[in-house]
Amino acid sequence: MALQQIVEQTVTGLGYDLVEIERSAGGLLRITIDLLWEPGAAEEQFITVEDCEKVTRQLQFALEVDGAEYRRLEVSSPGIDRPLRNEKDLERFVGSLVDITLRAPIGKELGAAAGGQISANRKKFRGTLERVDASGVAGWQIVWSDEPAVKPGQRVSKKRAPAPLQALGFTLDEVREVRLAPVVDFKGRRPKDAPLVD
Repeated sequence: MALQQIVEQTVTGLGYDLVEIERSAGGLLRITIDLLWEPGAAEEQFITVEDCEKVTRQLQFALEVDGAEYRRLEVSSPGIDRPLRNEKDLERFVGSLVDITLRAPIGKELGAAAGGQISANRKKFRGTLERVDASGVAGWQIVWSDEPAVKPGQRVSKKRAPAPLQALGFTLDEVREVRLAPVVDFKGRRPKDAPLVD
């Protein structure tokens, strides 16, 4: 049986979601797991050390039975920059700040359609993930502003007009990678009106 299949069956059989499998130099096999997500769940739950231990023990047994080659096994949570790999992941994190990398630059047509404000060579964006329904077809978009962040203690003129919001629609086929933006809230560094991000 293939390594991907063994790991996937073991992880899902224990009631977890397989996020990523990675092989590294020196025989390291890194498995990233998360809790299964149910739409409408009251509160977001997180992976614990006990969850990782449970999956590690079961994977060691399953990999030994099938004779899989590895020297070290590491099971962990996805972390604050979690990759979003499928439609269910995107649905789960609607409204979150994400980093998106396109497979190809947006091109001159889309750059011109944005009033020349977006470079035609641009492939990376950071903004809020939104679900859109255009002509009955569900899709995804990222909404952002290119206004620079205000530094703590910096004065901002009330007369200054805010940079306009921009949006870019996309499908999973058009992106190389979508990840949650790693936002860390240091005490005293968050503006009073900014929402808390997990």
